[in-house]
Amino acid sequence: MVKQLQPRSHRIAILAEGSFGILESKTATVLVRYLPENVVAVIDSENAGRDTSEIIEIGEGIPVVRDLAEAMQFEPTMLAIGIAPPGGELPHAWRAILHEAIHNRLHIMSGLHQFLSEDAELEKLAEAHEVLLWDARKPPDNLPVATCKADNVDATVILTVGSDCRVGKMLSGIEVTRAVRERGLDAEFCPTGQNGIMVWGWGIAIDAVVSDFTAGAAEQIVLEGAENHSILIVEGQGSLVHPGYSGVTLSLLHGSLPDAMIFCHQPSRDTVARYTVPLPSVPEMIAQYEAMAAPIKPAKVIGLALNCFDLSETAAREAVIAAEAETGLPATDVVRFGADKLVDAIRTFHRETKKC
Repeated sequence: MVKQLQPRSHRIAILAEGSFGILESKTATVLVRYLPENVVAVIDSENAGRDTSEIIEIGEGIPVVRDLAEAMQFEPTMLAIGIAPPGGELPHAWRAILHEAIHNRLHIMSGLHQFLSEDAELEKLAEAHEVLLWDARKPPDNLPVATCKADNVDATVILTVGSDCRVGKMLSGIEVTRAVRERGLDAEFCPTGQNGIMVWGWGIAIDAVVSDFTAGAAEQIVLEGAENHSILIVEGQGSLVHPGYSGVTLSLLHGSLPDAMIFCHQPSRDTVARYTVPLPSVPEMIAQYEAMAAPIKPAKVIGLALNCFDLSETAAREAVIAAEAETGLPATDVVRFGADKLVDAIRTFHRETKKC
């Protein structure tokens, strides 16, 4: 059993040294957005003295500080590693900061692939100071190979899929789940990545699972979520056209066996991030997801969640209108314009397919 912390019961200092930004420090941004009452400071010497909202447009009142010593003035009880670099390794220069944090009796929350709890030096130090090293990405033991059991649940399963990494699959999933709940329906968000797990408190980080069992892990998430909820919003990962992460994307699709999908996309992006691979058109990418789902369990995309953070208000509205015209599906930016269109699509689909 993987030991877990409950971030909502802690005062959190976020370590984002040299990398604090909307895309550069996704974990930090997620924690500020969804746990603002818990975050007391962000550590980044390059932006020290500024307010968090000046850098990522959210988190007003949360200071950016130079180092851990300055962060300690705000009485944190936890240090969260706020970046998820490619490969998921701890930056070497940060080891000294973790030593300092442990000596200050701060619990450590990490979403890295490099598990801190398996680092002999850090584990020994943590034990001596009675603090916990929580690796949110560490998967449970004894995961099964997928057996298509997710197709038998009574819940309506909606999977967020996307054109690329970091286009809003997790954020859109959380926002849609919240909005569905506000409409009085029993919805649950099903995290499949470390950031969603940190915010929501459960789930399995699919990209840390051995490949034969990734679809099985997705299946387990759906089976657990369906025990007490009628609508599941499963967090997607990667993209079918991503050279590095397409495997985990397909595993989620075949393991969770969604009834329908929400397609997430950043309109200003025309190539896969960090690659020169051009993105197909949105209709082509939607058709790819539907084609890959079809042999095992047919599922259609029922709406689009656009990430327009880098567009003006006018350009964002134009992007929404263009996406709806291009696909014939409802579209929105859930942060700027709310999730109502997607909630309406889910409610209609749920009612028609589950007769609820």
